[in-house]
This record gives sequence, C-alpha cells and structure tokens, in this order.
Amino acid sequence: ADTQKMIPDTLWYKGQAATAQKRNSGGVKFADGSYMLATLVDTSGYSSDVQSKYQAYFITEAPLKIEGHSLPAGIYGVGFIGGNKFVVTDVGAHDVLTVSSSDDASMKRPRPLQVTADPSGGFRLYAGRRYVKFSK
Repeated sequence: ADTQKMIPDTLWYKGQAATAQKRNSGGVKFADGSYMLATLVDTSGYSSDVQSKYQAYFITEAPLKIEGHSLPAGIYGVGFIGGNKFVVTDVGAHDVLTVSSSDDASMKRPRPLQVTADPSGGFRLYAGRRYVKFSK
C-alpha cells in the first residue's frame, strides 16, 4: 500500500510520459529508512526497441548491489530481456548495467512484478518467474 502512494501516476522516460501500473509494484524500506521502489509501466507509446528493455520504473534512494554489480542511487528504467539478462538504463534509455537473471521454477503463482526477501539474504525483484537479487 505504501508503494502505491509513493509512486507517481505518470513517469518520465526517454522524452515521454507513461502511466505507472501501480497494481504491479513493489519495494523495500531499508533499516535506515531509504527506499527502493519498482513499478511496471505502460510502454505502448514507445518504440519496440525501447519497449524491449524498458518494462519497469526503478527508484532507489540508496546505492544497491544487483547480482554483485554496483548501482548508484537514482531513477532508472529496467527490464528482463532475452538470454536471461536484466538490463538497467538511465531515464534517457542509455544502458547502465546488464546482469544475468535467474528463473524460479518453484514459484507457484508468479505475478507480473513483485519484490521478495531472498532466502540467502537481500531481496529479489521478480517479473513473473524471472528474478535478480539485490541488496543495499
């Protein structure tokens, strides 16, 4: 519920405004009070090359490690792409980092986007059964 209140209705990316799919959002409030938030985006107005990489808006108030790679605090576009990869782009659609993603075949009811605790520590950002691990 808090995530839906904090994410704006309209998001700016690559020179256009798009609607947030707040029902498909999630996040983490870290012990120090900083947040990481993610929401799926209606990308129907974007070109197919942008749509292929930009599926969700990703906001982090603190630097994160995503699959062991550093990501500074900021606002990004993210997406799960072919070859079991996860790409992070800046709001101008320029690639920031690409990491490997994993599949969770044991997930019983996958959702379009969700954030969960990772059993080995940290968290997971899921799109369906595909996920990446992240931590602060």
